[in-house]
Amino acid sequence: MAGERDPDAELMLRVKQGDTAAFEELVDKYKQPVINLIYRTLRDSTESEDLAQNVFVQVFKSADRYRVEAKFSTWLFTITRNLCLNEIRRRSRHPAESLDAAENPDDDSAGRQFEDRKNTSAPDLLLRDELTHKVEEALESLPENQRTAILLFKEKDMSYEEISKILDCSLSATKSLIHRGRETLKQKLKPYLKTGVWEE
Repeated sequence: MAGERDPDAELMLRVKQGDTAAFEELVDKYKQPVINLIYRTLRDSTESEDLAQNVFVQVFKSADRYRVEAKFSTWLFTITRNLCLNEIRRRSRHPAESLDAAENPDDDSAGRQFEDRKNTSAPDLLLRDELTHKVEEALESLPENQRTAILLFKEKDMSYEEISKILDCSLSATKSLIHRGRETLKQKLKPYLKTGVWEE
């Protein structure tokens, strides 16, 4: 990478040299964002943690082949997305194995790891939970590429260029995916937002 060095890529180069402390540092930094992305893709809290472990196992196993061609986070989320796609394909071939997650949509075991409810009043919690549910529903209805593009753009603060590498599509296609996804979300969520305007 020309110009500035990515500190996470530097850590990964140390992992390549056998530095386990550098690997632990990367896991500490990225474990929750990886779990969050998997959860928002698969909607299964148990599977999210298991798959996140697999992501980092893959990162560790691939260390000797690692080259600094993009930001570390781009490489990491590409691995994450590929494992999510593999899991989605596996589930479509073996749907019975995923029935537990589908049968128990009220399982809130995942909610606790994503939000801090200590300082929120009960009515506010109800309203926020309802809005969160509507946002999740709207996101879930998007095609997988659009959903992943939106999640990366909004949550991980990534550039269009990074997202296009993760999705393995052109820059213009990535911008189009994000634009179409946002327009769809805006229409679906308009009744629940005061202004009807998607926040930039």
